[in-house]
Amino acid sequence: MDKEGRILNGKFNFKAMPDGSLDKTKVICIYCRCELRYHRSTSSLKYHLLAKHTAEAEKLPRQMQTMLDSFQRRRMDSSTTNKLSTAIAKWVATAWRPIDIVEDEGLLEIIRIASNDCTYELPSRATTVAKIHNLYEDEKAKVVEALGQTNTVALTGDYWTFRSNHSYLGITAHYFSPQWELKSHALTVMETEEQHFADTCAEQFLQVARQWGIEHKVSTLTTDGACNMVTAASQLPVEHMPCIAHSLHRAITVSLQNSPFNSALAKCRKVIGHFNHSPPNALELEQQQIAHFHKKESLTQDASTKWNSTLEMIKQVLRNQEPLRDALALHPTSVTMPTTAEVEKLKKLETVLEHCRYITELLGGEKFVSCSVVLPALCHLSRVMEVSEYDPAYMVKFKETFKAEMEKHKEKTNIMWLRVATALDPRFKGLKCLSRPDRAEVWRLISALLRERQKPAQPEQPATYEPSKKRSALMFASESSSDEEEDYIEKCVERYRAEPTIDIEDCPQKWWSKHEGAHSEMAYLARMYLATPATSIPCERLFSLSGHVFQNKRAALSSENVKMHVCLSNWVSAK
Repeated sequence: MDKEGRILNGKFNFKAMPDGSLDKTKVICIYCRCELRYHRSTSSLKYHLLAKHTAEAEKLPRQMQTMLDSFQRRRMDSSTTNKLSTAIAKWVATAWRPIDIVEDEGLLEIIRIASNDCTYELPSRATTVAKIHNLYEDEKAKVVEALGQTNTVALTGDYWTFRSNHSYLGITAHYFSPQWELKSHALTVMETEEQHFADTCAEQFLQVARQWGIEHKVSTLTTDGACNMVTAASQLPVEHMPCIAHSLHRAITVSLQNSPFNSALAKCRKVIGHFNHSPPNALELEQQQIAHFHKKESLTQDASTKWNSTLEMIKQVLRNQEPLRDALALHPTSVTMPTTAEVEKLKKLETVLEHCRYITELLGGEKFVSCSVVLPALCHLSRVMEVSEYDPAYMVKFKETFKAEMEKHKEKTNIMWLRVATALDPRFKGLKCLSRPDRAEVWRLISALLRERQKPAQPEQPATYEPSKKRSALMFASESSSDEEEDYIEKCVERYRAEPTIDIEDCPQKWWSKHEGAHSEMAYLARMYLATPATSIPCERLFSLSGHVFQNKRAALSSENVKMHVCLSNWVSAK
């Protein structure tokens, strides 16, 4: 090896290639034949000598020895090293990084520079995996403890298929902490090999509930409207809550099928496709957006499975009418912009769909109460969809179809649970979204629930999971009780009803936190009913999170590791 092939006083040689040339981005240690990356800096080479060949490092010239001695004096203590290794493991798990990133020399050099420590070594893959497992167990223990402090838990669940064609079941739990904070946790992302028949689905939900020790605490299960999920829920000793967002999306989809909006929407899709499928066309659109002082943005077509995507497509086209028109005029093309009449149609459609988008987002939150908002939100939407004398024929058809479709879905909704939840929300306890007879029926039902709660606890019987054995409070029969108990219950209800209704922007959780002592019986029901999610969106979010975890570089992850990473990411991000 000539002088050109030697660096750092001959301790390393550039890597020789088969053709006799030198790869000057890599070097070989002459002592251990270890291959290192080289980027014109000898820092990492000095680190290697000091860590692996201390005796040889002492033979370096005085100037280099002085530098190594100063590096050696800046050694990280074991406590800090352990904290840093744990932090790296947490980052790998929650930021969806592949395990082999701990072998990245660039990451090692960054940490050494930042910590001013030349001796620090990244934890091995085995150490990182072990720390991730420990972190998972620690976070799981916290979730188990929190679930043990609550009396009722609401679940959401759904199945989906990864790119590997493996099917998974995701389940989330929702409940109030003692301080009335609405908590949400992923319970599992488990691989399922069986076909998703109703019996199998029901047993898998029960299996997860048993694993977490909450089989006797589950009050509701929120899922989409798939037949197997509906049937499975009917076999469980819980109340089923169909996802309102799915119902709303289905109503919009049906209303737009074979509608007068078809032509305008088809043109929007073709226009967006024209620019999305050609980089030169996309560049021309960007230039036109700049010329018209518009914000640069790429446009996306709607997708039948993506909620509110039709609305977003319409808004993008309407925002960029001038840039789109001028960009299309640059070259001959068969793609045309919507006409003036079609633009007017799109504007009217945008107005009503904006209300639907707002309700979907309102009902899809995990940190605030959503179940009690369903009936007031649907009542508002019904008023929006009322046909007026100023509506053109195409809007009349859309609104009538939408209302008819929503009525079909409303019949399948657990309406009694939603009514009780609405009454227990201090914002809506006036029940203005219901008729007067229905309001009276709701308060009678709440009184019956309180009477049932006053009954002495019965000896626990072996669990039988037949549809007729539901233990939901909604199925409790009102039985005769003493006049004294009857008066107490009526006073509880009347005292709560006499409380002033709070503003729509106020937080019902904070209200119950302050008034729980004065309404302890009603508060117990509120914890059960208000914790129920109105949609299965929390479970849908697990799909997105799983997609980040199960990347091409992590395609070999076992199902157990997929569950661990997804749940851990969910638990840590929820803090």
